[in-house]
Order: sequence, then structure tokens, then C-alpha cells
Amino acid sequence: MTGPVILVVGARPNFMKIAPISAELKKRNINQILLHTGQHYDDNMSKVFFEDLAMPQPDIYLGIGSGSHAYQTAKVMVEFEKVCREHEPSMVVVVGDVNSTVACSMVCAKERIPCAHVEAGLRSFDRDMPEEINRLVTDAIADYLLTPSPDGDDNLRNEGVSEERIVRVGNVMIDSLLNNINKSKSSQIHHELSISGQMYAVLTLHRPSNVDDKSAFIRILDALEKIGERIAIVFPLHPRTKNRAEEFGLTERIKRIPNIVLTGPAGYLDFIALMAGAKLILTDSGGLQEESTALGIPCLTLRENTERPVTVTEGTNTIVGNDTKVIIQAAMNILDTGGKSGRVPDLWDGNTAHRIADLIEKIIR
Repeated sequence: MTGPVILVVGARPNFMKIAPISAELKKRNINQILLHTGQHYDDNMSKVFFEDLAMPQPDIYLGIGSGSHAYQTAKVMVEFEKVCREHEPSMVVVVGDVNSTVACSMVCAKERIPCAHVEAGLRSFDRDMPEEINRLVTDAIADYLLTPSPDGDDNLRNEGVSEERIVRVGNVMIDSLLNNINKSKSSQIHHELSISGQMYAVLTLHRPSNVDDKSAFIRILDALEKIGERIAIVFPLHPRTKNRAEEFGLTERIKRIPNIVLTGPAGYLDFIALMAGAKLILTDSGGLQEESTALGIPCLTLRENTERPVTVTEGTNTIVGNDTKVIIQAAMNILDTGGKSGRVPDLWDGNTAHRIADLIEKIIR
């Protein structure tokens, strides 16, 4: 097999997972193609992410754009099949759980191209989450399942996956975090948001279960109004959340939350700087549960479940759902006592990309 290794990114969370792998392959002179499906694409944000992560611009940009899950998945499959037939890759690496991940892995399965899934084995056991379907399908058909933690291995074994397909490599997101933590110290974000020297929380909110359901959205706002009486809340507003707030007539209410600091989506280095200085993190994102554990910062996850349970059993994460009283009680406990202290899970050591590159080298050579 002499063709290139294709690295697939589809959405912002994928960039942090691919960047260290791409850099490690470059060190080893392994021929690679960086392919951006354009499933989520904001010109400013993508530019900032590529610059912050020192990633090369994509070699191939498919420009898929937004649309329903079926539309995106089908469009990526059609376009990615053409790429594979033209370039005849020796291997394809997909990451995470977005539509591009499952689409490209399906093309590989049909074209008989070796495919590795980075962040395999994660399960929320909630099939209402589109990401859960993507995870299940990708892990069923990818050849190499690269897991971040022991629960991933166990989930795959329980689904009947053979041992030779499971390789625990650790958490590649933490490679990006550790590679960039020092660089993030030069960020001016605290000064720009006028929170220098202040105690503050960071909030991210975008999941349909929280923002597409008006009553759930209101329950979270009820909690934030109480928390804001004690601590500033930095809230980078996701486009979906902003649109739903306008639709539900909640925009003014959000602006009136005590000590709220509203901002647009932040660049990667700015966001690391915000996280690193936070007293607590409130989120419904997956990656932040991991990054907060790596940084030792208490995290409250505004969901009923998590596909990253190691952040709860070993890390600093607590699941609180969108129940107003539970959120307030957990936040006040952190503000009063400092919250739970956790440990960083094994292999979240900044060397995951090295282990992944070792495996890729072994497979293609």
C-alpha cells in the first residue's frame, strides 16, 4: 500500500483531534492528505482554529455545508468516494462522532480501505443523540478502533468486537490541550472581556435536548440567574443557541442574567485560556468534560448521561442534567468547597498522537 493516509475533519471538535496526528505523521514523512468535509464551516472560526493549532490548510475541501443528517451523510459519502477512487489511500483516519465520521467510514468499508476510528468505544447509551448512532455504526465497520479509556474497550467487547481491532491509545484531545496550554497564556481574552482578576465560570450550551426544548432551556436559565449572583458567567453563544433564544423570546432574559458575559464563539487558544482560569465549567459538550478533567477544574455536565464516564468516575465531572435545583446545588457546592478533585486518567499524557502514528506506520508499511 503506497497511497496517502487521509485524515478527515468535519466539524470544529475534530480539528483538535486531527492536529497532533497530522503533526506526528509529518515528522515521520508519512504522505498524508488533510480532508475537510465542510460539514460545519464558519470561515472566521475555521481560519482561527487552523492558525491556533498550527495546522496546514486542508488539501481537499468538500464544502458539504449544513443540512439534515441524511443529507450531510449522503453528500459526504458521494464526494468522499470520488476522493478515494482518485487518490487510492493506504488508510483513512476518522475522529469523533460527527456525520462526516460515519459517512467516510462507510465509504472505506465498501471500498475496502483500512479505516481507523480515533475516540472509538464511547457510549452514552442514549439513541436520541444522533452522535450515538454515528458512534455505533462507525465502530461496527471501522477496522481499527482506537479508544481513549478502559470503558471504551469494555463497551466494544460487550458489542462482540474482536480484541485485535481494539487498541487503547489514550485521549488525543489532551495532546492538543497540553501542546497549546503555554501558548494560550498570551491570550488577551480576559482583558477583552473585562474579567481580569475576577472569579468566573465558563458556560457552553448547544445540545438540542437543552436548547430546542423551551422548558429545558428555561430551567437552565433559572439556575444561571442564581449562580450569576455569586460569580461571573462567561457564555460564548453558539449559533444554534442564539437562534433558539430569539425564537423562544429568551434573548433579553439571557442578557439580564446577573454577571453574564456574552461573547461569540471563541478561538481555540482564547478558549483554553478561559477554561484554565475558570472556577467551574458548565457544559453540555463532550470535549469540555475531558479538558476540564485534564486541567483539574470542576465541571457540571448539563445532560442526563455522558459517553465519557471516566470524567465522572476518575475526573472532575458531575452529571446534573437540566434540573434547576440540582444545577444550583452542585454549583454552590463548588463555590463553597472547591468541588470534587479528580485524577487525570491513564494515557491522557500528551503522547496519544505518537501511539496512533506508531499504529498507522505499522499498518501501512
